[in-house]
Amino acid sequence: MSAEALAFGEHREPALLPAFVLAALVHLFLAAVMFLGVRWQSHPPETVVVELWEAPPAPAPAPVEEAPKPPPPKLEPEPVPVQKPDIAVKAPKPKPKPEPKPAPKKDVDFKKRLNEQLAQEQRAIDEQRREAERREAAARQQAIAAAARDRALATWVDKIRAKIRGNIRLPGDMSGNPEAIFDVTQLPTGEVISIRLRKSSGHKGYDDAVERAILKSSPLPKPDQPNLFERQLELRFRPQDK
Repeated sequence: MSAEALAFGEHREPALLPAFVLAALVHLFLAAVMFLGVRWQSHPPETVVVELWEAPPAPAPAPVEEAPKPPPPKLEPEPVPVQKPDIAVKAPKPKPKPEPKPAPKKDVDFKKRLNEQLAQEQRAIDEQRREAERREAAARQQAIAAAARDRALATWVDKIRAKIRGNIRLPGDMSGNPEAIFDVTQLPTGEVISIRLRKSSGHKGYDDAVERAILKSSPLPKPDQPNLFERQLELRFRPQDK
């Protein structure tokens, strides 16, 4: 070995000695702690006796009268905020109030007005009755006039027929009493302008004899009243008429 190695070994031995000493002390300490711990756990624990005494019952508390509860305070509703519309709305114009109608005046003359109304209704009824009477009277007058006209007309026609019958020459073989009807047209002067046989008697000789008699009787008699004149006449004849 060299001198440097010897020198290094000499220096190294003195440095390890304290480390060995410290390690030995630590091991001794740990062994002592373990020994004491095992010895402490090997002793049985001491028994502790405790006597329990029951306390006397406490006196019942006196009843406490409950004070009347005050009524709950009234809760006022919270005002609801009104939301204003975004768009301004025009308020409608108030409608004009109708003018009050005047109260009807008290009718103090009710009885008088009632009497006047009744009188007016009675006058209307009387007028209606008089009008009905006038119409009935006029109808009677018209009926009387018509009857008188019919009688006067019949009288005039009888005069015409009588004149014509006086000019009829009956045929020798005439039998029975058949009727022949003729339509005769005349002028206001009574002159005959046309003759038409409407219904034959069934005996041609008798029909021809009547037609010849009508023509021979022209002009025909006039009516007593000019207003009775009729242009068209219906004349009926039978052989046995008188």
